[in-house]
Amino acid sequence: MSVYDERPWLALYDEGVPADPVLPHETGLAMFDAAVARDPRAPLLHYLDTTLTTGQVDELAAGLAVGLAEEYGVGRGDRVMVQVQNMPAFVLAMIATWRLGAVLVPINPMFRDSELDKLMADAAPRVLIQLESLVPVLASVTSRHDTAVISASELDFVTSWPEDIFPGVRRARVEGVRDLGELIGSHTGKRPPTVETAGDDLAFLVYTSGTTGPPKGAMNLHRGVVFSSENYRNWCKLTDQDVCLGIAPLFHVTGLIAHIGVAFLLPMPLVLGYRFHPVMMARLIEKYRASWVMGSITAYIALLNEPTIDSFDLSSLSKLWSGGQAVSPTTVEELEKRFGAYVHNLYGLTEVTSESHAVPAGRRAPVDPDSGALSVGPPVSGYVVRVVDEHGNDVPVGEVGELVMESDSVVPGYWRKPAESEKAIPGGRLFTGDVGFMDTEGWFYIVDRKKDLIIASGFKIWPREVEDVLYQHPAVKEAAVVGVPDSYRGETVAAFVSLKPGAHAEPGELVAFCKQRLAAFKYPRTVEILDEIPKNPNGKILRRSLRGRVATVETRRA
Repeated sequence: MSVYDERPWLALYDEGVPADPVLPHETGLAMFDAAVARDPRAPLLHYLDTTLTTGQVDELAAGLAVGLAEEYGVGRGDRVMVQVQNMPAFVLAMIATWRLGAVLVPINPMFRDSELDKLMADAAPRVLIQLESLVPVLASVTSRHDTAVISASELDFVTSWPEDIFPGVRRARVEGVRDLGELIGSHTGKRPPTVETAGDDLAFLVYTSGTTGPPKGAMNLHRGVVFSSENYRNWCKLTDQDVCLGIAPLFHVTGLIAHIGVAFLLPMPLVLGYRFHPVMMARLIEKYRASWVMGSITAYIALLNEPTIDSFDLSSLSKLWSGGQAVSPTTVEELEKRFGAYVHNLYGLTEVTSESHAVPAGRRAPVDPDSGALSVGPPVSGYVVRVVDEHGNDVPVGEVGELVMESDSVVPGYWRKPAESEKAIPGGRLFTGDVGFMDTEGWFYIVDRKKDLIIASGFKIWPREVEDVLYQHPAVKEAAVVGVPDSYRGETVAAFVSLKPGAHAEPGELVAFCKQRLAAFKYPRTVEILDEIPKNPNGKILRRSLRGRVATVETRRA
């Protein structure tokens, strides 16, 4: 059976990686408090050109907690929504919220009226801490909800703003809206009364990306935050000598755990650069000697294809992991040649509070000889993972099925959605909706999302297999494959690609390239070249936005 349970493949667990994690703390707040107690003078946040120590972050967050409690009545169980970029305000809001026993609700700063309206209606936050420039833009939405708004400026804690990277950023105070810096300043030196929190208390409501339907608030627990942070430390062999580059959005579960959670746990400095830009990231890597990166493969590709990248010293990079979408073996090879460090694969979900599988430090992911897929690794410590058929029965080793997971970091459900919680997580077992298989040595491979399966003339085609072939073409930077209606086959393959800077390729050339390397029913009948492949802010390709670009295909004679 494809059940990774009794750990017969313990050889995959490198030295120092336990099969079952021993958690050093009960809550995310306890991780931070331990970091402060260890050394309040140690650097914790590098934001552009400014550094804040653990002690400074603790003092600022304490003042914010007092302000939230005394001026806005925030208490245990209340939701504090945060809509800012990768900046100190996010981290301060997280700690302050936890000090009050409240729940952080991180949301995307790119969300606009209808998206924000739905999330505010669902989460019912008592307070919204919002990027200053967004306050007037979204005032019509926030005014409809019983939620106080506090503005936070990206210029806070910065002595020199990088105008060449992020031009036109200015202070834009909104009359009648409390400023975060002023709120903290009015309560400097104060500390809130102690509120006891436990591992089973809610730490976050993290809304899923919505790639499979309307966003749902995953109820991430404090014990899940600690559990996943500890697994990152063990599996990636992180130490307090490492420096984390905050390349992922902090509002995403990767940023919450692989950046903030790990920075608190070790502790290690966390480098923040407002939002992702390849030149900005390269500058920060060079300036702060960042060593640990956990980001989407699209971010790595952007760095790889940045024309000025060779002018930066990136030699400090040594511990690189990627997750969020399929990774081509060809891309990994190109990245290693450029950065001198191997990019380890990783797989996870919001519902498991970040990672569930990872290629251990020092190991290289095997490539499945049949599909060409790169392994995402074995399950990390403390996981039971099954591969099941459509009836929930375990399938044989090597056979494709849906991944089902059990772990202490699996969320108990979705906020105010008991029916959907029971459907997706019956009895605490998460049905991921992702399709993959396990080989005889315990390595797992993700094939695709169940809903992305293409069936042409009765044959099953997984988009990832076609994408991996496209990545082998020297001109292709990114690729995305979808199924589209076909008047003869029922469905057929359509591909979308973006090209590397200065490269050239014709659609017919790419079709022929795939035709030479894939079975007749698998190669794409259409290829469209785009400037950029559409992705959500987490770097995940939005296949559904691509499907509408291709009309029904007539392929009887193709």
